[in-house]
Amino acid sequence: MAERSEANSDISRLLRPELEAMPGYEAIEPPDQLARRLGIPAERIIKLDGNENPYGPSPKALKALAEYRDYHIYPDPLQHEAREALSRFLGIPFEQIIFGTGSDEIMDLVLRAFLTPGDGVVNCPPTFGMYPFLTRVAGARLIEVSRCEDDFSLDLTAIRAIAGEAKVIFVASPNNPTGNVISKAELDALLSTGLVVVLDEAYVEFAGGSFVGRVAEGGNLIVLRTFSKWAGLAGLRVGYGVFPPSVAEVILKIKQPYNLNVAAQAAMLASLEDADLLREHVRMLVTEREELLRALAAVPFVEPLPSQANFILCRFEGIDTGRLQEELRQRGIMVRRPDSPVLSDCLRISVGLPEHRRALIEALNEIGGSLGASR
Repeated sequence: MAERSEANSDISRLLRPELEAMPGYEAIEPPDQLARRLGIPAERIIKLDGNENPYGPSPKALKALAEYRDYHIYPDPLQHEAREALSRFLGIPFEQIIFGTGSDEIMDLVLRAFLTPGDGVVNCPPTFGMYPFLTRVAGARLIEVSRCEDDFSLDLTAIRAIAGEAKVIFVASPNNPTGNVISKAELDALLSTGLVVVLDEAYVEFAGGSFVGRVAEGGNLIVLRTFSKWAGLAGLRVGYGVFPPSVAEVILKIKQPYNLNVAAQAAMLASLEDADLLREHVRMLVTEREELLRALAAVPFVEPLPSQANFILCRFEGIDTGRLQEELRQRGIMVRRPDSPVLSDCLRISVGLPEHRRALIEALNEIGGSLGASR
């Protein structure tokens, strides 16, 4: 009996072998952990690494969270109230909308719905690291089609050439971390491949020009959106997908029944009621983005790239970006270092408040001098 217990104790041998070698998703460090490491108050941390909204949630959302009383009751598994409210807000059919625990969960559900092990998924790096991560977790085959080096646009010729080897393609617009958007012509070209086109519009409120209305035309387009960025609800994880109705039925069937929790729903509904204020916050962040672009361009060793999101990708000439990132951390400033090899000389900087910009520029000038950087 003891021998049998010992033999059965190592269940790791039953794990999927490909997951052992798979790299995990590199998430950002929580600000309280950095503050503890530096021995400074958490409120002194300048967090410019997660593309969060520095203005935070709507006051109505905070009030709704404080006043909600039914936290002991499971949420509606079919998300009726949330879907109906968003349907009115966006002017799209109720049946097309499914909420998730962030848009990341919707991505995972899409892959579960369409893929069998070994099916191909097209990824266009440099882009959001969650796409290859979820593809590997699903046991699918990752097909990389790099973006054009000069402007990070999609290589449509290469995508067309391999389209027959895949089922799904992920495309972000604006793209993370490069900040550029796709055009209507590019979207049309993607749809013409016959692939399931998953268009991630997490940052579209900062750019305008959403393609969410195109889903109603039918066909092979799925659009993902989130309340994390424009509405300041990143910590509550409120994302959604807009699907062709036949696909939405399957996604609703396979999702976890209570995935949109009651706190997230309460805050989301209140955010829709306070949309004018949230749009003003977006406008202020877009204005600040342009101010940050100008300020970064004035730093001798920094080349900021144009962006239509709430972040800016910057190239750093003659400087080790890993060391620069750590030097900024030592000053309580958190920025993101992309994991793409073609962006080894880059950092991604979220748009914050004007005082965050001033502190960042001061720190960059100090650090650049100490590291001997020059343009």
